[in-house]
Amino acid sequence: VKIADCFSQDEVIDLVGTTKGKGFNGVVTRWGVTRLVRKSHRGLRKVACIGSWHPARTPLRAAGLPPPHEINKKIYRIGKALKDDPNNARTDNDLTEKAITPMGGFSHYGEVNEDWVMLKGTVMGPRKRLITLRKSLLPQVSRKALEKVTLKFIDTSSKFGHGRFQTSEEKAKFYGAALKKAKTEKAEKEEAA
Repeated sequence: VKIADCFSQDEVIDLVGTTKGKGFNGVVTRWGVTRLVRKSHRGLRKVACIGSWHPARTPLRAAGLPPPHEINKKIYRIGKALKDDPNNARTDNDLTEKAITPMGGFSHYGEVNEDWVMLKGTVMGPRKRLITLRKSLLPQVSRKALEKVTLKFIDTSSKFGHGRFQTSEEKAKFYGAALKKAKTEKAEKEEAA
């Protein structure tokens, strides 16, 4: 099933997934419970009262459980695979022929060869983490959800430093003349000597 068959551009969707691991943490960091007062007995980064005697169960708000989903993520663009559209990062304002993969690839991921989705905001989890996309459960009537997004530029410079060039051709054009000039000067000096 292709992504374009399920979702469309400017649609608002929900994501379901797991966040990055944070190792062994206490309750204040892990669940976001409030620290106790300064002079409390036997430590202050602990849980004191987590609810009344009755109802005799812990309410979820006391546990501070994070929801396993993020809602209302807008789809900015759905791109085709590299073999179907080799210039899938081109926009109306930026006519440079380039693919969505930045120079040198995405860090800890590599190259994008299949269909892809560009969303607004962040996505939970590390690279290559499995994430479920689902249709929004809420009716989307806000002005923000209904507006049409037109991308003007997609940055494909290197993500491994100070990315300066959008394509390898652009880099070769910039550095190529200088390298060629240096080689010819070196060859001329050798001939003269």
